[in-house]
Amino acid sequence: MEALRQDDPRRFGRFTALARFHEGASAVRYVARDAATGEVVLVTAARPQLAAVPVFSRRFRAEARTAERLAGGWVSPPVDLGEEPEAPADGPEPLWTAAAYVPALPLAEAVAIAGPLPERALRILGAGIAEILSRVHASGSVLQGLAPGTVLLAADGPRLTAFGPLGAAASAEVGPGGQLSVRLGYLTPEQIEGKEVSAASDLFVLGLLLAYAATGTTPFTEGPAEEAARRIAEDEPELDAVPDPLRELIASCLAKDPAERPAAGTVAAELALEGAAGLARGGWLPERLAAAVTDQEARVLALEPPEDDTEPEAGPTEAAEAGAGAAESGPEETPEPEDARPEDPRTDGARPEDPRAVPEPQDARTAPEPADARPLPVPPADASQTNASPAGTPPADASPVNAPASQAPTAAPASASAPASDGDIGEDRGTTRFLNTGPRPPQSDRPTTQLALPHELTAPPGAALVPAAHPMPPALPAAPGTPQQPQPHQQPSHTQGGPAPYPAAALPAGPAGPGGPGGGPMVSLPLPPAPAPAPDPGASRRTLLTIAAAAVGGLVVGGGSVAALGSGDTAAATDDKPAPKPRRTLPGQAPEPRWIYAHPASESSPLTTAVWRDKLLVVTSESQASAVDLRTGKRLWQRADGAKGQAALAAGDDLVFVASPTEFLWLSPKNGKVVHRVRYTEAFTDLPGLTVGRLAGSSGPVIWFTGSHTVTVKAPKPKKGKKKEKDKEVVQAHFFAYDIVQRKELWRTSVPAGRSPGTPAYRVVAERSADVLVRQDAVSLTAAEVKAAKGKGSVRSFDQKTGKLLWTKKYGAASLEAATTGDEDGALYAAVGKDLQAFEADTTKPLWRVEGSDGSWFGTPLIAGPLIHTTERSRLVGAVERESGRLVWRRSTEVPGIGNAPSLTLSSSEKTLIAADAIQVTVFSAADGERLWKFQDIGSADPKGATVSAPYRALTFGETVVVQRDRSFYAFPVA
Repeated sequence: MEALRQDDPRRFGRFTALARFHEGASAVRYVARDAATGEVVLVTAARPQLAAVPVFSRRFRAEARTAERLAGGWVSPPVDLGEEPEAPADGPEPLWTAAAYVPALPLAEAVAIAGPLPERALRILGAGIAEILSRVHASGSVLQGLAPGTVLLAADGPRLTAFGPLGAAASAEVGPGGQLSVRLGYLTPEQIEGKEVSAASDLFVLGLLLAYAATGTTPFTEGPAEEAARRIAEDEPELDAVPDPLRELIASCLAKDPAERPAAGTVAAELALEGAAGLARGGWLPERLAAAVTDQEARVLALEPPEDDTEPEAGPTEAAEAGAGAAESGPEETPEPEDARPEDPRTDGARPEDPRAVPEPQDARTAPEPADARPLPVPPADASQTNASPAGTPPADASPVNAPASQAPTAAPASASAPASDGDIGEDRGTTRFLNTGPRPPQSDRPTTQLALPHELTAPPGAALVPAAHPMPPALPAAPGTPQQPQPHQQPSHTQGGPAPYPAAALPAGPAGPGGPGGGPMVSLPLPPAPAPAPDPGASRRTLLTIAAAAVGGLVVGGGSVAALGSGDTAAATDDKPAPKPRRTLPGQAPEPRWIYAHPASESSPLTTAVWRDKLLVVTSESQASAVDLRTGKRLWQRADGAKGQAALAAGDDLVFVASPTEFLWLSPKNGKVVHRVRYTEAFTDLPGLTVGRLAGSSGPVIWFTGSHTVTVKAPKPKKGKKKEKDKEVVQAHFFAYDIVQRKELWRTSVPAGRSPGTPAYRVVAERSADVLVRQDAVSLTAAEVKAAKGKGSVRSFDQKTGKLLWTKKYGAASLEAATTGDEDGALYAAVGKDLQAFEADTTKPLWRVEGSDGSWFGTPLIAGPLIHTTERSRLVGAVERESGRLVWRRSTEVPGIGNAPSLTLSSSEKTLIAADAIQVTVFSAADGERLWKFQDIGSADPKGATVSAPYRALTFGETVVVQRDRSFYAFPVA
């Protein structure tokens, strides 16, 4: 973290910038505060020159939307996505997002401070990142956002800050005409072979990250540079320094064949069976890192807006003078930290253009460069096709494919008098080189794969390359009374505000790394296309975007296809290679869905969903009821009469029953035509104005529901000489049983009216041969009933044949909101505090108790033969013996944090248990709790798409589970 620079923005919407937090290739992160609420956030602001490129802007927002959909657990929720400009402005529009601030250190910085992480911290780090990857991979996507600078270590667990190639870019350049070149970090064997990346590629990078966190280096660093790519593609990784219990797992992640790498869910389970959040309870960071995080938090809380944040920005001259003044007469007179001073191999003296330059101490120089970290010399382009390279000309590999390459010398001796425009790639000012690599030789301008993007005006006239980083300002002073920052572990020096020391030989030169913006050749890396805007007939320039990963040791890898993106198009390969064969399903990865159905966006969102006779998926909404063929996922019909209907039921073998707000409907399953219609005003003529509540339950042809209506109670005749009182409007409520096959009422019984408007919400918790047990939702209790209950919930028993109320009982200390269910054998199971307890339903006698997690409570259990499947707010799912309460198994869904207890569903065979919550769907073997796979739909990549916050639901039929989230439905095979 460092002070704001002269040209840094001071405001982002409602947030005021306080300090720089971290500088990346494509964006800078700032600590900022909302002056009105005091909320502290991290603002990620794209570099203006990159933000001016339309394709960058679209992809930046698409990755921000991905972060929004993944929010929760180890992903800090975005609090503001910035405002997209409605009309072009004179200059580049600011492009930024804001996420909640969590005190944390980048992984690279943490390793620099305290050295390699201990085994327990490695497990929590790996499990947390694997849990995020599992959620991404469940939707069929690839993250491509892992790097030591994008993974943060917070007090309660890891955090991920990049959600696509742009966020994890190690280098980003923009040249004349709006050309954009982006390089990623690690290479994988499949990329070296010119193949497409997949979910397994994320696992390879995860293995590299864990090896780096465990050893302080990467496992492919030894050997000559010309064999670097061969080592990654063929050699076994050097993992001797990795803790023994983790070595085999990390080695499996680094398998050369993607099909042999474990799935993210498998990695998460092997590293932390109880989940990263569970393993991290009580703290997980080494003492020095915990102190550094605490110190950072104190410094952030002590930050105040810069005093000059309202004054106009100073010009270049004034900025230089201000910088010099700050260095000479700053408030603390403290010399710049040694590891923050840039080193230039071309001069040992002060740079004339750097007003703060001082002689560099001998011990600040970085270690010698490993052999395989040096770039390979590349022969210069033919002189007939090259031009002299003036100052500010982009590097060769940043030029468009059809543009002539710039001539650059193959070698240049270091000289203090070398001009800034000597033709070599040079090095960014104000940053620290990685491993003392020095200026790079010219690189090939022939990247393997390129994406040609729409003809759009990409940058305002005169837009230049992304400028080199500014000279580093003095470090921010520590907050008063805060502990001193721990001394760094002896690692290659790096700049706090610049790129962290990436592991040797597997990472490219970033904008502040070796060679500056021009460093490093490229290898193809596919990037999912972001939604393109409507064609702009006035645009005349072609923008070229190269998304690539920097090769080890200067290697350029061949292979790959060329994909063209036209305005409004999606990426499509233009070569004649056949489509790759589908990969086999890996453990932890969701199987291929049998079909996917998307509810039309032009219609209102689904209200209820139900499976009818294993043939139809019946969906009701505000506007209609519709049916989807469960065999094909195709919509068959829609019927407006079923608008706002409740879940469909089978009325015999040939009718679909739907209860609407005003009538019962019986629809044809073939075309949705109304076959029978019973209006409440006609069926219950003695209850005028009857309002029917939600269905309380069903069994075969019988449904139970509540209803209420308002009656006028005449005031009694007044006594002589007294004024007559007014008549009263009174709500009367009833509990009904109705046969939907015979279409007739079986019985009704009067019950107390509920909270306004008066219909109590009942739920049948058990059906027995003689009675049904019913529980009233706490939200529908009147204030008087809540007061009388004294915090304890109750269960009512109604006679099956007559509807007569038999008894009302309370069970232990079960609360008004406690999850409750029962079985046909006379047992009732209820959440009591943090535990699950079994009672005799008729006597309330306790039978057994299962202890739950601290700070959590049980959700509604699911009865399945001799077992009861349990679910907890701490995201634990399990099974206990129904007779004794003995715990059979308990597993985490691997969703971090605390939330609502997942809802449980069993497959038709009862072999598979499906747990669904607001984050994901997790599938277990019902017998032993083996985690089979997880699924998450992260939603559309459309930057303007609506945010989906609806929880997941699961409905089963035959050997299929239909997973729903809002408008999206996926049919997966299950046992």
